[in-house]
Amino acid sequence: MSNIIHVTGETFDKEVLQSKLPVLVDFWAAWCGPCRMMEPVLEDLAREFDGKLVIAKADIEDSSNRALAMKYEIRSIPNLKLFSSGSVGQEFIGYRDKNTFTRELKAALEK
Repeated sequence: MSNIIHVTGETFDKEVLQSKLPVLVDFWAAWCGPCRMMEPVLEDLAREFDGKLVIAKADIEDSSNRALAMKYEIRSIPNLKLFSSGSVGQEFIGYRDKNTFTRELKAALEK
């Protein structure tokens, strides 16, 4: 069972910016091959980091998310941003395998 949430422009503030836990937001699109390749990696990480990190997805093709994509300067996808206390702490652009991304996330969360 996936612990990944889907956010929109309407739910972003509550689900991401006001979250007590850090939130990794995956800005993605259905037509993006590397974005689809990240899906199983993110599902594994959602289980592994359960209770320590929230993983959220924001489809940049959804009209309610276009303003988010502009605000957070999404120019290339997959683009994953780690939010903590309402602001971006780290950005990850492009596909990452699970082992690499696990190491990167652990290091980012320890900051």
